[in-house]
Amino acid sequence: MPRGRGGRYDGRQRQENIMENTATRIDWIGNSCRLLKATAAEFESTRPFEGLTIGTGIHLEPKTVALLTTLRAGGAKLVCTGNLNSTQPSTVDYLRSQGITVFATQTTDPAEHHRSLEAVVDAKPDLLLDNGGDLFAIAAERPYANLLGGTEETTSGRTRLLPMREKLNMPILVINDSPIKQFAENKHAVGQSLFESYMRFTNRSTNGKRVTVFGYGACGKGTAASFRNAFSTVSVVDIDPVTALEAHLDGFVTPLREDAIRSADILITVTGFPGIVTVADLPLIKDGAILMNGGHFPLEIDVSGFRAHSDVIAIDRYETDVMETLHLNDGRSIHILGGGHMANLAGPRPLGNSVESMDLGFTLQARCLERVAKRGAGPESCIVPVPGDIDAMVASAYLDLAR
Repeated sequence: MPRGRGGRYDGRQRQENIMENTATRIDWIGNSCRLLKATAAEFESTRPFEGLTIGTGIHLEPKTVALLTTLRAGGAKLVCTGNLNSTQPSTVDYLRSQGITVFATQTTDPAEHHRSLEAVVDAKPDLLLDNGGDLFAIAAERPYANLLGGTEETTSGRTRLLPMREKLNMPILVINDSPIKQFAENKHAVGQSLFESYMRFTNRSTNGKRVTVFGYGACGKGTAASFRNAFSTVSVVDIDPVTALEAHLDGFVTPLREDAIRSADILITVTGFPGIVTVADLPLIKDGAILMNGGHFPLEIDVSGFRAHSDVIAIDRYETDVMETLHLNDGRSIHILGGGHMANLAGPRPLGNSVESMDLGFTLQARCLERVAKRGAGPESCIVPVPGDIDAMVASAYLDLAR
């Protein structure tokens, strides 16, 4: 073939002329969040947050950047921190390079984390985007006049803030109470990401393993299904007999709690409540069992209690892999992943939930903050689910992009 137009020379020349660009995971995530990109384009015109400051306390990882970029497109000034043990330094560096104020550090120290939360509230933001009730709990004790309200991401946060309802007396829309958040992120994405994180932590199979899942809410449903789909025998423990019945009818084993612990090769907590697996359970836990948590707060497994127990004679720490093995005086060993923190954001290469699920959940966040910023919700909307019209708007927009 001649080396004229269309020949090998022209092909080689074309390759040489292609400009290379070093892209990052933040770029990949941002381009993958199609719904947030469309929302940001709209916000650039409507500017719902013009003149307002939004304070955020949410996991700082690449998907969060896509949300914060969307809020900034709407005119918001941002003051940010993260959550315990999930802050990714590269994300913090990127946000700061964009002129965004970030107080977060990668820490497992509650006191250090609390100082970062206080710094956000001290900036007196007009709206709060909370994850676990941390920011609103501080604001309830140290109220200031310009706080309009905001959003809470989690069930854990809702449970924490409900007793403060009268004191808060402002619109706080709970994202986790949206059906979209329940099935898209909690059921499908959390289950997938916890399974994926177990594999990344341990490099061990799930085939034939006995797995006990504590909690059969949306996160528990997804977790139980993901491990069953990976050829594990899955037991479910839930204190609500109606929920336990649902697990039974879904085909899961529902033994008594002690029997579920004794049989388990892998114990997973996804309840949103503290003290689910404690030192009182230590005699029941089988040799070689692996403990991991998928709930928001690192309190579902009493890791500090296990470490300090008199029966523990030695601890091996795999620092790079964020795992530890506790050796007991009776010859048993148990393994704890991620220090009891949320496993899908605590381990090696912590990717969290899938892009698509977070695209949906974060668009709910943006739209709810827009509603509060426009005074479309009042104090009667204090700690209530996402309004149904916002659910419908986000669902329709996602389906339009998917068609």
